Amino acid sequence: MSLANTVFAIQRQLFPMLEEEIGPLSDKERRFVQIVELAHPERFMSPFQWALLGRKPEDRLPLAKAFIAKSVWNFSTTRALLDYLQNCPSLRRLCGWDSVAVIPSESTFSRAFADFAQFRLPEKIHAAMIQENLGPKIMGHISRDSTAIPVREQPAPKPTPVPELLKKRGRPAKDQPVRPKEVRRLTLQLLRSVDVNWADLPTQCDHGCKRNAQGFIESWIGYKLHLDVVDGDIPISAILTSASLHDSQASIPLAQISHQRVLNFYDLMDAAYDAKEIDAFCRQLGHVPIIDRNARRGEKIPMDPATARRFKQRSASERVNSQLKDNFGALFVRVRGAAKVMCHLMFGVLACAALQILQRLPG
Repeated sequence: MSLANTVFAIQRQLFPMLEEEIGPLSDKERRFVQIVELAHPERFMSPFQWALLGRKPEDRLPLAKAFIAKSVWNFSTTRALLDYLQNCPSLRRLCGWDSVAVIPSESTFSRAFADFAQFRLPEKIHAAMIQENLGPKIMGHISRDSTAIPVREQPAPKPTPVPELLKKRGRPAKDQPVRPKEVRRLTLQLLRSVDVNWADLPTQCDHGCKRNAQGFIESWIGYKLHLDVVDGDIPISAILTSASLHDSQASIPLAQISHQRVLNFYDLMDAAYDAKEIDAFCRQLGHVPIIDRNARRGEKIPMDPATARRFKQRSASERVNSQLKDNFGALFVRVRGAAKVMCHLMFGVLACAALQILQRLPG
């Protein structure tokens, strides 16, 4: 079914049927129904089915819908979500529970979330949704950027540096071997698959610092969320890394993921991505990289007027980062570990992407 037919079916058939059964729906409840219908989480529930061994677990589909609702309503904790479900019959019915008595306990929610994080459920739902609704289309721009994700977690201890023997400056003697140069990660990424490049990125919690839009240095403990955003403010791919990782190190793996999902013409990046390897890889994919040049040695190469005008489209990634933090739960990370943090963030990315697809690409 095309996107236009899906929207028509939701508006003309599903909403009247739901309102006849459970009563009038608020605007936010309508948005929640649209997100769930576009995402189709039921297609990914087979790994969570009962294996006829031990006690039968709670049905995971209502729990997955509840975690989507947690992002849509921007609840800071699961406890707040449970309180709202107990006092809001319409959302409770939309998730799949007929009465308050059958709502699972908070510990059941926690166990289900751990299963979703291990299976990477929201990432798979998001990837399928993007490929189904944007894959056939050609997008103009991909805007790439990262944002700080502070968490309530102890940073991983730094490894103890191994003391090295003092090296003499200059060229080595003829009877000594030539010191091998360390190969840069960006150089290696050009030759490796997306799975290898993604697995090579560090994901432990640590300290990070970044210059904000006002020019001030801000620091945090936690992670970085790297996003690719296409026209219409739709996030199409995401990677979570340690907070200390430089933005450029996640660019090529992110571009590899996005290239599998959509076709685009331009890659827009700020000065943090100014590296010859990134430029070469974008051109290898058939894209035109527009990267703000880093002012090295006091030199700043300005863009020509037409390129500078196109580069303004990069603000899409900043708007999506702001949306995720203000409206989709990215500011309230109450879980620990990279897998669970990514799961929490991806429920928000999933909800944000679905809404933007419905609003900006109606057919």
